[in-house]
Amino acid sequence: MTGKGSNGADQRSGDGQVLRGRQAPVRRAVRSGADRLAAGFSHPLLDGRRIGLVTNPTGITADFHSTVEVCRGLASSRLTALFACEHGIYGQHQAGVRFGDEFDAVLGIPVYSLYGEHKKPVSYMLEGLDTIVFDVQDLGVRFYTYLSTLLYVMEACAEHGISLLVLDRPSPLGGIGCEGGLLQEGYESMVGAWTMPIRTGMTIGEFARMANDRKGLHCDLDVIPLEGWTREMEFTDTGLPWMLPSPNMPTIETVRVYGGTCFFEGTNLSEGRGTTIPFQWIGAPWLDGACLAGAMRKHELPGVHFHPLHATPAFSKHQGELCGGVRLFVTDPQRYEPVHTGLTLLHEVSTLYPEYFEWLTPPEGRTRYFIDLLTGGEEVRRSIGTVEGLQAIAEEWRSDSAKWLAMRQPYLLYS
Repeated sequence: MTGKGSNGADQRSGDGQVLRGRQAPVRRAVRSGADRLAAGFSHPLLDGRRIGLVTNPTGITADFHSTVEVCRGLASSRLTALFACEHGIYGQHQAGVRFGDEFDAVLGIPVYSLYGEHKKPVSYMLEGLDTIVFDVQDLGVRFYTYLSTLLYVMEACAEHGISLLVLDRPSPLGGIGCEGGLLQEGYESMVGAWTMPIRTGMTIGEFARMANDRKGLHCDLDVIPLEGWTREMEFTDTGLPWMLPSPNMPTIETVRVYGGTCFFEGTNLSEGRGTTIPFQWIGAPWLDGACLAGAMRKHELPGVHFHPLHATPAFSKHQGELCGGVRLFVTDPQRYEPVHTGLTLLHEVSTLYPEYFEWLTPPEGRTRYFIDLLTGGEEVRRSIGTVEGLQAIAEEWRSDSAKWLAMRQPYLLYS
């Protein structure tokens, strides 16, 4: 496998996926959309407008001012409402915890929940607003729910004649490659609201532009772009402060593996929640970590090492139980393929432990398995566990990724 050719062009791996191979760029100061707004960037969607703000703790400038502060201090507009996506406006809620509307007594404005009774802003939330500002650090991963929230906000804005201004932020793992199959029709949910691959390789602003056009939303949308960011840059190259986008996403190393190990949320294995290394470790009381690590090494997956490790989750699945498992160490970020790695890991666990391994069944009143929503269809659940099934899914996902690279090209803001 190779990365950049002698002419600097992106190279494809033997399996056809675009790799992120590169020389590490010089660390430089990147300015986010929020930084530019704080520095006095003016925009017609803000001038004289009443604005609402979708944000969370990741809405922060390079000098550690929240986007709430920035928007509150704008001379030409008035902040009249906040909107909270999953985990809450202050990042106070664990994964999957629903919450209701609140009132911020300090600001004297409502905080509307987009992760409770409503996933999409409704009429009473939008009353009196002219523009919604969206500033959330995304991971560029389909089942990380902030992309779904963005899509629902775009739909609501289009339906109610409200403008949307996205303050762009870096794609944490760079923006060259993508990975995973396209979500199939009928499997839309909060963990996948549109037909996109698992890892998009786009900034949230680029994604908004693409979705608005390809979905035909007709939202009055604009983006305040990043300054100084290029597609080969990872978050650690930007000089921007890293703020946890959710309680179990503490570091870039967590982000790096999340696109594959999150599959285990749809199984009876722990995905590491309740340990100090969520998503970097998977395990269960019945799992032999040394056996699984050995099986994974035989696949010779690029850029990753599997190491046996016991852990006892303090909460979530297998709380208080000693679990065998494996920790993933990413040894070469430019070659590592998180989605394919997670798929292969699912294959080996289901093959080695057919008497213990289970897919989580749909909750009462639901028909879709959670793994189907995460993977975008039924193929993984129905076919994984055989070599032929693994190969067929991997080939289909590579084809889908290539389609996405071509589809997204007109909407990219950065080279």
